[in-house]
Amino acid sequence: MDVNGTVAEGFEPVREAFVRNFEALGERGAAVAVYRDGRKVVDLWGGTKDVDGTAPWQRDTAQIVRSATKGVAAAVLLMLAERGELDLDAPVGDHWPEYKAQGKERTTVRQVLAHRAGVPVLDRPLTPAEAADPDLAATALAAQAPVWEPGTDHGYHAQTYSWLTNELLRRVTDRSIGEWIAAEVAGPLGLDLWVGLPEAEAHRVGRVGRIEAPAREGALRTRPKRAVADAYADPASLTRRAFAAITPQPDENDPAYRAAVLPASNGIATADALARFYAALTGEVDGVRLFSPATVALARREASVGPDRVLVVPTRFGLGYMLHGSASPLLGPGSFGHPGRGGALGFADPESGIAFGYVTNGFHQSVTADPRAQALVRAVRTALA
Repeated sequence: MDVNGTVAEGFEPVREAFVRNFEALGERGAAVAVYRDGRKVVDLWGGTKDVDGTAPWQRDTAQIVRSATKGVAAAVLLMLAERGELDLDAPVGDHWPEYKAQGKERTTVRQVLAHRAGVPVLDRPLTPAEAADPDLAATALAAQAPVWEPGTDHGYHAQTYSWLTNELLRRVTDRSIGEWIAAEVAGPLGLDLWVGLPEAEAHRVGRVGRIEAPAREGALRTRPKRAVADAYADPASLTRRAFAAITPQPDENDPAYRAAVLPASNGIATADALARFYAALTGEVDGVRLFSPATVALARREASVGPDRVLVVPTRFGLGYMLHGSASPLLGPGSFGHPGRGGALGFADPESGIAFGYVTNGFHQSVTADPRAQALVRAVRTALA
């Protein structure tokens, strides 16, 4: 397998793990980037640009990163809070009066970020076209009754996180979250990262699709726990309904879907952009820092923990970020970030100064702990030992 790019001295284990992902885990095309203390120490890419194609992955190839987008969206709300433009403990309805319906009048911005808002589902799912209409989607979510009392429990808001965060931004700033990210995050840092892909950049983005990891001789075949399998199989479960808040499932290769502003699910980025973004959350990157130390502490302070009403397994969330744990292993206890279902991963580990980004065009069945991403994380840990 031809792998392009560079690794700094000591980070050779990451290259070795990246190559093994192609050889043993069915990788088709992917990239990984790692920063340490604001300096890039890993920049690797390989395979094909399209999951079903032959054209090579280039240095600037970008891919849809699914829920890894949520970590970028969370940063927007936390940056507004740091600037004094948004009170995390104020009711969402202070900015979005229509949201006060159906017992949601006391839901706070903090509860939204911590997946405690109680609205992971829609009684009537939206079509992909409706989901891309911010006015229609916001109206549907405002009219939705919570499935638990907001603030009393947590469950992953797989799709509804898009409209919660985007509508808050629109009400506070008169800009979509995609526009805000372009101006305040991607622009200053020079990131190849979009929530709402511009037509001029579409040629750089590969086709994605589902792939099966090949069986490895001597390897144990792992199966999800019965409760998890049952939840995903049951159309009436919160699990299925949360992921099906957009129905039918969108075509992630459709230009219209990629151009929509859906910060829960359709961000598009290079691996370098994800890693560089997280590096700038926790430290300075070429003169730019996005979070103060106090905001870093806020982002990774545990706000939700225990059995997740949607994912059915124990999860840990800070404000907008998954925290290191069994459901989403990161580099260490202080790490915070966000995976994308079936592949992508971005996170920061302030204690080691590491920021990590991985993107792929082939999605596995995994939700929060993809084996290819985990192999790369373990290699980073080895390099630091």
